[in-house]
Amino acid sequence: MINQHQKDYKAEVEKNRGELGKRPEWLRVKLPSGENYKDVLNLMRKSKLNTVCEEAKCPNMAECWNSRTATFMILGDTCTRSCGFCNVKTGMPNELDLDEPRRVAESVEQLQLRHAVITSVNRDELKDGGAAIFSETVKLIREKMPTCTIEILIPDFKGDKAAFEIIMQNPPDILNHNLETVERIYHAVRPQAQYERSLNLIKWFKARGLKTKSGIMVGIGEKNEEVLKVMQDLRDHHCDILTIGQYLQPTKEHLPVDRYVTLGEFKMFKEEGLKLGFKAVESAPLVRSSYHADKHARDF
Repeated sequence: MINQHQKDYKAEVEKNRGELGKRPEWLRVKLPSGENYKDVLNLMRKSKLNTVCEEAKCPNMAECWNSRTATFMILGDTCTRSCGFCNVKTGMPNELDLDEPRRVAESVEQLQLRHAVITSVNRDELKDGGAAIFSETVKLIREKMPTCTIEILIPDFKGDKAAFEIIMQNPPDILNHNLETVERIYHAVRPQAQYERSLNLIKWFKARGLKTKSGIMVGIGEKNEEVLKVMQDLRDHHCDILTIGQYLQPTKEHLPVDRYVTLGEFKMFKEEGLKLGFKAVESAPLVRSSYHADKHARDF
């Protein structure tokens, strides 16, 4: 549920944007299908696991699952934060599932995944924010599938360095933390997060030798010059990989779409990102955090 600040921002966007118009052709998505897709779906149900692919209604779910890449969402399905863009439910989470890392690792093995992405809800009520569960999950996947590359998309853990150290006990191949949006509208989009705190998290893990990654949405009320500023800030904090995709409003209760960003603008963002020194930039309307994640893990 969005707060009053987010409601005010939502009203401002709707007032100033004018007629949004019809959703462009390039945002249309085919229904997921394919044998690998069915294998992943059936195993998730059987193992009682969550995927952000489903929770966030990712448009690339079929493509990723059919290429043997999946994004597991650990620490339950209820988030302690109330981001204005996210479709994951907010509330007080259930008791921590200590058996979850084992089930994730066994699923990775059974599916013979080439690349596994592990993300989570925020668990601010936990002392370590769930860092120990992340670490144990990576450890067990390494034991069962040593050839599988691992990316973790982590929350900010409130900037707690002790939680960061727990992550580094079993480091992933790629450390991902999404900035999500530009600094000016951070309080509306991510009310319990801090722009500088997220940047410093990326810098901290890069200093420990990890490949670093972040992602942002566009079309949620930012301006192009602000996107370029975020990209510069990420490079200044040693982020290696960047994903940029079109924001799509999950429900009418969430923050509205401000505009449909053009294909030419996405191309410009990619070109400018590569000029800034990112090792890889995925910039297109349907790009999400895990898009081509297996490729990035192996290419550099």
